[in-house]
Amino acid sequence: MPLDHRRVPGPEESQAPLLFVPSEAKAGEPPPAGDAHRDPTALQPLFARVGLLSQAKGSAYVELDGGTKVLCAVAGPREAPGGGGGPGGFGGGSGEPRGRLVCEFRRAPFSGRGARGRPSDREPELSLAMQEALEPTVRLARYPRAQVEVSALLLQDGGSALAAALCAAGLALADAGIELYDLVVACALCRAPSEGEWLLQPSEPEERAAAARLTVALLPSLNQVSGLLGSGEGGPPDRWAQALRLGLDGCQRLYPLLRQSLLRAVKRKTADTQEPSEREESVEPPAPTA
Repeated sequence: MPLDHRRVPGPEESQAPLLFVPSEAKAGEPPPAGDAHRDPTALQPLFARVGLLSQAKGSAYVELDGGTKVLCAVAGPREAPGGGGGPGGFGGGSGEPRGRLVCEFRRAPFSGRGARGRPSDREPELSLAMQEALEPTVRLARYPRAQVEVSALLLQDGGSALAAALCAAGLALADAGIELYDLVVACALCRAPSEGEWLLQPSEPEERAAAARLTVALLPSLNQVSGLLGSGEGGPPDRWAQALRLGLDGCQRLYPLLRQSLLRAVKRKTADTQEPSEREESVEPPAPTA
């Protein structure tokens, strides 16, 4: 009898897939939120690359060891619709027009587990948090009646997404040549449930099981907090103050890494612009022929 090649023959013996499921998952117990022996002050290894997008004026890519991947692009400055950001600087007392900063935070459809949530769930809130954290670092008074656009795309959410997006946005603004007071650095924290301690740069499982969350944005050279976003039940005020100190310390430790990525990008651009002239100088004249 000829074989039917359109069908995939099954194995002669099979076993139920439930045999390979861990016992905790069988009983319906939630998976552990993270490593029980994890150092709460430890930073995740971070990879940053500046100048990836040739179509954008400035761009940066930031990836955390937990799996978070963020790509940020900057456009402008360009003419702002409606004549700019209105009179006054941050204090509003100079009477001169200043520029406008527009931020957008978007999630890729494949960034998280399960079905994608509606765009109106968290994206507008995170976009506003990005704008509030980045406005103090940009010299908007130098761009009157102009608009600078910052767009962050979350490719994969492995925890600390907003902090990674702020770091990428700061690098992209510097890569675009936008005048800044300082390079913004951000760190995320979460507090474990049942009176747990605060964890620096939590992973996605740790954030999902957390009782409170906090994101801190810092201008390290000026020692100025540019953004602060917290939610949940973090305990008494002294516990929140402890989390803030931990986040500021993490930002100070993260600042040299981001600065080194900027220096590497500048060296690459300098090498690219100098290579043609160096090749011309190194060419030897042809030897005379007999």
